Amino acid sequence: MPIVELPAALRPRAAGKAKLKVEGATVAEALESLCRAHPELRPRLFTGAGVLKRTVGIFVGEEDVRSEEGLARALRADELLVLVAAMAGG
Repeated sequence: MPIVELPAALRPRAAGKAKLKVEGATVAEALESLCRAHPELRPRLFTGAGVLKRTVGIFVGEEDVRSEEGLARALRADELLVLVAAMAGG
């Protein structure tokens, strides 16, 4: 099972966990599995139309997989998917 690592800001919506094992053969499937298990994450990650919010970064290793092609990327069972929340301010 792939593992999703959450930024500190999202952990309270996932029972306080930093890393969660999820089902999914692709990045998109893993994100869907994460949101099914922790529904409070969905509005933080996706728009109402189901599009990934531009404030969410997604990496597998050092590879940025935020694009449509990246979301279709296959995941190995032991791969780490890291979510990064964009910072705002000035």
